Amino acid sequence: QVQLVESGGGLVQAGDSLRLSCAASGRTFSNYAMGWFRQASGKDREFVAGIRRSGNTNYADSVKGRFTISRDNAKDTVYLQMNSLKPEDTAVYYCAARPYILTTVFGDYEFWGQGTQVTVSS
Repeated sequence: QVQLVESGGGLVQAGDSLRLSCAASGRTFSNYAMGWFRQASGKDREFVAGIRRSGNTNYADSVKGRFTISRDNAKDTVYLQMNSLKPEDTAVYYCAARPYILTTVFGDYEFWGQGTQVTVSS
């Protein structure tokens, strides 16, 4: 089992920044690919960003150039730095983990956090 706990969400204005954190416990963190997903009200959960064990990253087109995912294996934590936030970024953000291989498909992920709300006002 891997336990994931997100933090850092909140209410901000358009153009502001937020940093989300996801603390992992239970297994060897460095063996897991980590992803951030989000789900807006009434919409499907969608991939936002992911980071491989190597540190290589993937991003959804909608966040490229604005969001940055990173990981600190010494702290068993993955981060999502979100800059230039837009109202359409409003959603519940979830951290997810799966062994070894990064994918962008939420059904591939075995472990999930409880989510953290991000609200961006215009």
